[in-house]
Amino acid sequence: MNTMTTSFRFRGVVAAAILGALACGLSTVGTAAEPTDPPQITVKFADLKVSTPDGAAALYGRIHRAARQVCDRFDGGDLRSKMRMATCVYQAIAGAVAKVDQPALFAVYNAHNGQPTPIVLAASR
Repeated sequence: MNTMTTSFRFRGVVAAAILGALACGLSTVGTAAEPTDPPQITVKFADLKVSTPDGAAALYGRIHRAARQVCDRFDGGDLRSKMRMATCVYQAIAGAVAKVDQPALFAVYNAHNGQPTPIVLAASR
């Protein structure tokens, strides 16, 4: 009886390992279908003094509008696509703010998002 119990346990472990590997493989295929690089748009801000609160707020508005325009392709009307669009907008704005690398813009970004920017992002100089 001991041999049979061990055999059933072993089969269960093997079956669980196979199902786990299959699930991982399917999730990898599912994420591979998602685009990895979002489309981009250039936001010009040479006319703004980004080091001032007003200039930073104006640039944040431009970045936000551009992010919504770029990520609009994800909005299919259903909840899942709206969540995908919101994630795209959030990532696009965060990336643009980090790229500009101005303390006043970080302050506006933090005010709009209600959470501080990660230290690595704020200290990227």
